Amino acid sequence: MSSQLILGLDTSGPHCAAALINGDTILHAHGEDMARGQAERLMDLLEEVLAAEGKSWSDLSALAVGTGPGNFTGIRIGVSAARGLALGLKIPAYGVTGFEARAHVSPTSARIAIPAARDMVYVSDDQGTRIIPAADVTDAAPNPTPADLATGAALHAAHLWPATPEPPAPFYVRAPDAAPARDAPPRILT
Repeated sequence: MSSQLILGLDTSGPHCAAALINGDTILHAHGEDMARGQAERLMDLLEEVLAAEGKSWSDLSALAVGTGPGNFTGIRIGVSAARGLALGLKIPAYGVTGFEARAHVSPTSARIAIPAARDMVYVSDDQGTRIIPAADVTDAAPNPTPADLATGAALHAAHLWPATPEPPAPFYVRAPDAAPARDAPPRILT
């Protein structure tokens, strides 16, 4: 394990979270529950976490971002922020699934079940990654805090360091619920 400064972030659910680690040492982690506003809050939160430890963007070795499964918009906010920051800072960004992040913060024999809408959960096992009714999972691990998810993402990235990752991409289990507009397109006048 190397001693690299990694900033983890997660907006894959109704939260905004960031964590700063050095190797396996958690320096600072903060998460906030929020149903909306992650895009407006994320950059300030990242700067606050860095400032809490007297660090700046140029001190970072890598980024880690929660890629889902989870909230479609939240995942896109986090992934796009991490990709943009990595490009600007010229450092790698590691995409970390919610299953990988949770394995680092609650290593247990309990099943990882990520909350989804409509009393459903995401699970990953020998049948693949899928969404099932929450009532079907009786041995679920406790749901981590938002700060724990950002910490888990950073810790997972630390274990992958110094491998060069592919740019982070959303990890969707199912297609988004959005549908194209039903209105007829406007008539173009020539």
